[in-house]
Amino acid sequence: MPVLHAAGLTKTVGVGRGARRVLDGVDLEVHRGEVVAVLGRSGSGKSTLLHLLGALDAPDAGRVTLAHEALAGRSARELARIRLRHVGFVFQQFQLIEELSGAENVMLPARLPGAPPGGSRRAATLIEELGLSAVADHRPHELSGGEQQRFAIARALVNGPELVLADEPTGNLDAENGGAVLDLLRGLEGRAVVIVTHEPDAAAIADRMLHLSDGRLWAAASAALPQP
Repeated sequence: MPVLHAAGLTKTVGVGRGARRVLDGVDLEVHRGEVVAVLGRSGSGKSTLLHLLGALDAPDAGRVTLAHEALAGRSARELARIRLRHVGFVFQQFQLIEELSGAENVMLPARLPGAPPGGSRRAATLIEELGLSAVADHRPHELSGGEQQRFAIARALVNGPELVLADEPTGNLDAENGGAVLDLLRGLEGRAVVIVTHEPDAAAIADRMLHLSDGRLWAAASAALPQP
């Protein structure tokens, strides 16, 4: 059974004459150990899709099942629990808290009520595995972009989620650091990974590449990837 199953997702943003249907019957399955890239231009609905898959927003129609749990009809508290235990988010802007050290940022999800036990041990292991031990006590402004994104990935993984959702994870990085982050995402074992990006090079690491356009997901042949 897939880690993530989405069927018939529809979402309209805006109101009145400004309303626009950005998702129109999207179907997606992602299995454990699989990396899926969703490629699309800015404004195509990639982030909207990621928010629906990660229980940050609800579709107008359609359904999402995450780690064998249906999201429809769940309370805000139940959705928060599902996100905490089953989903790790990686963002383009890193979203690290400036007042906290890198290590403290990693530990944040593990300290929330309902988090699985063993967070301190997992955080220490991730920081070491990602080569961040020497800068673990540094605050975000003292870190390079690549270091910040690696801390963000460690934070996304600290509760052992089955699903990792990455929104333009290399958008603020140079080519070298961006490549290193993609290697990390590609190398995650035993997890389902969804990357949304407008960069064909980033999408190229995936097992499957899909193109989001006109509100639908289409299989994207590598020879015909859309340009940003």
